[in-house]
Amino acid sequence: MGLNRLDFLIIALYLAGITLFGLHFRQRKRSLRDYFLAGRDIPWWAIALSIVAAETSTLTIISIPGLSYDTNLAFLQVVLGYIVGRVVISFVLLPHYFRGELYTAYELIEKRFGSKLRSLTAGLFLVTRAAAEGVRVYAVSIVVSIAIGTGEVASIAIITILTLIYTFEGGLAAVIWTDVVQTVIYVGGTLVGLVTILHLVPGGWPTIHALAAHPGKLQMFNFSTNPMVPYTFWAGVVGGAFLTTASHGTDQLIVQRLLAARGEKQSVMALLSSGVAILFQFALFLIVGVMLWAFYRVPSANFGTSDRIYPTFIVTRMPHGISGLLIAAILAAAMSNLSAALNSLSSSSIMDFYVRFRPQTDERRRMRLSRFSTFLWALVLFALAIVALHKAGRVVEVGLQIASIAYGALLGVFLLGVLTRRANQAGAMLGMVFGFAAELYLWLGTRVAWTWWVMIGTAVTFGIGWLASAAFEGTDGAIRT
Repeated sequence: MGLNRLDFLIIALYLAGITLFGLHFRQRKRSLRDYFLAGRDIPWWAIALSIVAAETSTLTIISIPGLSYDTNLAFLQVVLGYIVGRVVISFVLLPHYFRGELYTAYELIEKRFGSKLRSLTAGLFLVTRAAAEGVRVYAVSIVVSIAIGTGEVASIAIITILTLIYTFEGGLAAVIWTDVVQTVIYVGGTLVGLVTILHLVPGGWPTIHALAAHPGKLQMFNFSTNPMVPYTFWAGVVGGAFLTTASHGTDQLIVQRLLAARGEKQSVMALLSSGVAILFQFALFLIVGVMLWAFYRVPSANFGTSDRIYPTFIVTRMPHGISGLLIAAILAAAMSNLSAALNSLSSSSIMDFYVRFRPQTDERRRMRLSRFSTFLWALVLFALAIVALHKAGRVVEVGLQIASIAYGALLGVFLLGVLTRRANQAGAMLGMVFGFAAELYLWLGTRVAWTWWVMIGTAVTFGIGWLASAAFEGTDGAIRT
């Protein structure tokens, strides 16, 4: 059926509207505290929705339905781990972030260990976040090329430019408040899609349930102990908890939002409530995938890849107007995640590197450099997305794998800092090198499921860092708490 003028009008109005809405916040950014922390005056519920938007990209919306189309609901076991990880962060890491005026997660590392380790952790964040975000930006091109017919490179360029405009001008406040709007749009759009599929399948949900139950499409729990299987109860709850503790507790993309809250209690409320929302959201996307399977009942290879199933359904089967709304919803998630990445990459670049070595720079120049850094990172992510065009596999898993390579090393260092008195900078750096090497080996040299990588990397980093610190004790002058 394809999109018509009404659909294109809805998409155009969304793109223009969200860009203008984000630009509304540009006059409020007078200092780095405003630009990178939104003046620390954001209510907890807005931060919660922003966290959900930040960890929900186009990958999630198109690839999670494709995953359940091919398999079942087992990914929800990982989401249970996401909730456990949030509880751990609330008790272990957040109290330390609200001691003093921190702009980035890696300032905490300098306070505890020293400047060298801060540079190492911040540098690792910049490299791996940019690589993972490149895959996410690439996912946008899958949707736009199917819906609008533009080339993949042109699709990536359009979204990158529009997102850059309001992120460049409005800073974190623009990012968070556009996240709130975009979350409502893509969740609402997905609910509309779910209802539409129900009406298209003869017999509705009873038919879908009957078709899906026999081949096990509705199965959620798998208690296998095989470490090669990514979606088991143990890999999900334990591995997912470690993954989220790292991604939400040590990654500037999320920590920056938590630091923008009006206080520690509001930050905790935002983090925990986002976990409930994430559980609902992933369940929604997975159910959509099962329903699509009941509708098509053909192998995903018929679509090229499973990532193309949901966008293809939207464009070819949905009523006009609704299909435009759903494409706009997917673009909402893409722009939300991209804006978050641009602002967090810029904040870490300026605060963890430039300001440290040029502390005498006046505020006006810092603001100009912050905006220029945002622009440069947009170019980097655009280039990485072009590289990702040649990457095979489900994009959601590729993105999670890339992020997981560094998370174990980062989380291990943070836990050394907040849980032990013995650890010092030299020992922690050695542990981090070994932890990162272990995760690279898991990625390139083994078949161990990616859901275990962060836990293993954390254990290696923490263990070697703690033991090595005994040998290096007293050699680096690190501050101990």
